Amino acid sequence: MTDSRTRDTDLPDGFDVVRWPHARPLPEEEVVRFFQARKLPHSRWSNGPNDTYSLHTHPYRKILFCVRGGITFTLPDLGESVALGPGDRLILLPGVRHGALVGPEGVTCIEAGE
Repeated sequence: MTDSRTRDTDLPDGFDVVRWPHARPLPEEEVVRFFQARKLPHSRWSNGPNDTYSLHTHPYRKILFCVRGGITFTLPDLGESVALGPGDRLILLPGVRHGALVGPEGVTCIEAGE
């Protein structure tokens, strides 16, 4: 990953959204290396256009990269939503309620919990 990525600063401490600043796509192999270097088991998943995830929580910190398409995460307890596009990374803290809406082109993500 490069240091030229830009961070969203309006989220509370512990959350992180890092935007992919390049015109070229973020290679999936680079995301896999990111997780391997941290010894984090990861999984790849995809959804079709406009699929939804209802509100839920996780007991772990979630690290997610959007590698294709788009997805918007809703964080109702924070009054926030975060739209991710290809190359963007989101970190969610344990126990935070979130839902998601997949964009019109579908989405592919790679994520891990720690």
